[in-house]
Amino acid sequence: MTTLLQSSLNNKNLSLSLSSSPCYSSPLPFKLSTLNLSQTQSVCYQSLSVTCSISKIHSYGTVDYERRPIVRWNDIYRRISLMENPELGSVSVLNQWENEGKNLTKWELSRVVKELRKYRRHKRALEVYDWMNNRQERFRVSASDAAIQLDLVAKVHGVSSAERFFLNLTDNLKDKRTHGSLLNVYVHYRLKDKAESLLDIMRSKGYVIHSLPFNVMMTLYMNLKEYDKVDMLISEMKEKNIRLDIYSYNIWLSSGESIKKMEQVFEQMGKDPAIVPNWSTFSTMATIYIKMNLFEKAEDCLRRLESRIKGRDRIPFHYLLSLYGGVGNKDEVYRVWSTYKSIFPTIPNLGYHAIVSSLIRIDDIEGAEKLYEEWVSVRSSDDARLGNLLIGWYVKNDNIDKALSFFEHMTDGGSVPNSNTWELLSEGYIADKMVSEALSCLKKAFATDGSKSWKPKPLTLSAFFKLCQDEDDAASTEILIALLRKSGFLENEAYASIIGLSLSDATIGKGELSRTGDIVDREDVDDDSQMLLNQL
Repeated sequence: MTTLLQSSLNNKNLSLSLSSSPCYSSPLPFKLSTLNLSQTQSVCYQSLSVTCSISKIHSYGTVDYERRPIVRWNDIYRRISLMENPELGSVSVLNQWENEGKNLTKWELSRVVKELRKYRRHKRALEVYDWMNNRQERFRVSASDAAIQLDLVAKVHGVSSAERFFLNLTDNLKDKRTHGSLLNVYVHYRLKDKAESLLDIMRSKGYVIHSLPFNVMMTLYMNLKEYDKVDMLISEMKEKNIRLDIYSYNIWLSSGESIKKMEQVFEQMGKDPAIVPNWSTFSTMATIYIKMNLFEKAEDCLRRLESRIKGRDRIPFHYLLSLYGGVGNKDEVYRVWSTYKSIFPTIPNLGYHAIVSSLIRIDDIEGAEKLYEEWVSVRSSDDARLGNLLIGWYVKNDNIDKALSFFEHMTDGGSVPNSNTWELLSEGYIADKMVSEALSCLKKAFATDGSKSWKPKPLTLSAFFKLCQDEDDAASTEILIALLRKSGFLENEAYASIIGLSLSDATIGKGELSRTGDIVDREDVDDDSQMLLNQL
């Protein structure tokens, strides 16, 4: 596949994609996933991972939709979002619209796609493009459109489908935009070899002439903890006189292995007349100071962060709440929360998640419970993650009874548990040495809607397997292994290794698990496992 792709890329252009929708997953500033079309940058407190957003830096000539007036696209978007029968898809809405005698313009459809992507309705957005592709006599597909489609194909159907989409593009559409979109896909899925190969092609084509591709690749290396390669890319930029932008500096700040290096990078930022440190700069530095227990320096950064919040941007408040929780400053957590609520009449789920997680971090469980109840009274949509924060605290503090009581309260209040909810409850049962109950929760974690995006914690698996060994319960061990195999986790070397390390001295059914997680006499074990699964 790599050879075929490189052959196709040889005579084509390359650039970076218009990527995905806004994200906020952790209440600290950098989650190293991939570069998105949002404007936030953040660093996760515990893993120090990075997300960098760049939509306003390089538009590649795409239309600035925000300057257009809100017209009929909003009605179309609402129809698609509020369909009574989602199985009919976006096509049914667009066909009905035209059957009503209303012609659709390319601009309107592009704006609908943008809004759908903003709220991660990727399948619906891709359906809009499919509808346009079937009407090529009316809608000219540009390279920018193809780049967005490629990104959507990857999100809906996976990397292989995105590669096939790229290979099937006409030559005139294989320019820097579509090549860049493919690079972004590789980085998002952490396909290091393919991303590096593609970057080499970019270099040979002369497309690596601005900071964007470097920022994308530095994001990948940060995810992989290959910090030396971040430094190599920074050096390459300097050698080629490619100006570092604010995102380059912010990623570089978080790549150091010492406070000294971070402060040296910040000093260089101050000498660059084109760079003005933003709130993400100081949230990044505060996160690192907190990690090193330098709380006084962290709080100084947080004050500077707050002074740089502009307009009606909610995201910085989420990070402020979480970072002050990391510092352990309860008074500042409540002060920032009060300021946040005074500015915004409504607070989204993410805002409540930030305050609750922050209070839990400083063991203010009463305050966290109170804010949870406030959220329940005003929430516009359910979010099991809020309840999971409290359940996790109860479990961590060896109070499975309180966790179960709150779980009942949570579900009675209309919240739907997700896979993480069940996994947290299983951890409580494991701690109390209740194998049957723990296994029951794990079964539900695998069966819950949305479980395909869930990955069980390695530590939870190890603890369960150890408990089964202690209790001489081989049957429960086999059931969990069967669930892992059916869900495809045993194809992952890391999970297979965890099982192997946990059970290296144990016999599983008719086969023995080696330290690499491979099972001897697999056929007999697979038959037994399938029988167990059929009974679940």
